[in-house]
Amino acid sequence: MKEPASWRTLWQHALAALPPVVTFSIVIAVWEGAVRAFSVPAFLVPPPSAVLLVAWRERVALGGSLITTARGACFGFLLSVTVGAFVGFVFSLSRWLERGLYPYALFLQTVPIVAVAPLLVLWFGAGLRAVSVSAFIVSVFPVIANTLAGLRSVDPRLSDLFRLYGASLPDSVLKLRLPSAIPSVMTGLKVASGLSVIGAIVGEFVAGFSEGNAGLGITVLSAYRQLRTDLLFAAVLSASLLGLSLFALVSAVSAVLLGRLRARG
Repeated sequence: MKEPASWRTLWQHALAALPPVVTFSIVIAVWEGAVRAFSVPAFLVPPPSAVLLVAWRERVALGGSLITTARGACFGFLLSVTVGAFVGFVFSLSRWLERGLYPYALFLQTVPIVAVAPLLVLWFGAGLRAVSVSAFIVSVFPVIANTLAGLRSVDPRLSDLFRLYGASLPDSVLKLRLPSAIPSVMTGLKVASGLSVIGAIVGEFVAGFSEGNAGLGITVLSAYRQLRTDLLFAAVLSASLLGLSLFALVSAVSAVLLGRLRARG
């Protein structure tokens, strides 16, 4: 009797997840054992058990901070997707525009966001808007670069075929260039999803929040000043989980889109 395909798929996913889970378990065990064996002070490196304990005790506060940071990161990420995809598309239409404006897009990737963050507070005020713009600045360039690369990666023979049959620009974009660009675009979105969390945290270091819950960036700063290293690690772990969640969401959307493209092909 054959095994159902769904069970085979679940088993394959379980096997694929096994190596990172085993590696993570080994790292945690070595970390816990080394800290206790060498009597490392807790304010320098806390054991994982202490980090999990404080994360459970402060779960309400950490959950509120996580939601606050998630709002800034998601708004910044969505803005980078919208603006980055549009800018990449415009650059693909004109080499002159690309040569003239691409260096300024690259500037967004190289600008030290910590130095710019105080200006964001002056321009947008302390709070969600400044944090979202910080996340946008950090995450927009991969979207621009990958959108442009994807739109330019179309097979020249197919482009010639579309021109031969007199296809209009909208038809060429919707039926040829955009489907060809989706894998590259989704790669850019995966990179941007993680960077948006980094940008939001850095923005919170300076911008903070004028009302409501403080974000994870403020929690990190507060824990550092109080030498509560266990809470600092818990906040960093929460930020990492947020980044992984965004990455997983984009990866799931990417898998669906690419699956539909293959089915149509």
